[in-house]
Amino acid sequence: MYRNSMKVEFPNNSDNERFARTVAAAFILELDPTIDQLSEVKTAVSEAVTNAIIHGYDCGEGTVTMEGNIYGDVVEFTVSDSGVGIPDINRAREPLFTGKPEMEERSGMGFTIMETFMDSLDVQSEVGKGTRITMSKRLK
Repeated sequence: MYRNSMKVEFPNNSDNERFARTVAAAFILELDPTIDQLSEVKTAVSEAVTNAIIHGYDCGEGTVTMEGNIYGDVVEFTVSDSGVGIPDINRAREPLFTGKPEMEERSGMGFTIMETFMDSLDVQSEVGKGTRITMSKRLK
């Protein structure tokens, strides 16, 4: 049962990570999530957006798109970019792997965090064309 949807686009500026978290939180409020669920969804969305900002355009300029859909008591978020893409998705999803080892604050835990906090995670990517991350969570 469809309930609601939204779509926002923003430049791949690191200041927009906070914006994306706020939008995600506001969007799911109609489902009356617990504080823990709200925090988990915000964190997972933030990780996806951070990946798009830092890795998607390899520090060049670009646009990140965030879409949200609510179906009954399930929220689904998709974060996409049209940047460099991921050459090896399986390797990128390994805990502690980072494509930017020169950036010391990168822990390589983004996909692991998304998988932990959400019920499902799908990563589609094509080198030179971009990446699309779709994740969902049932909020009871």
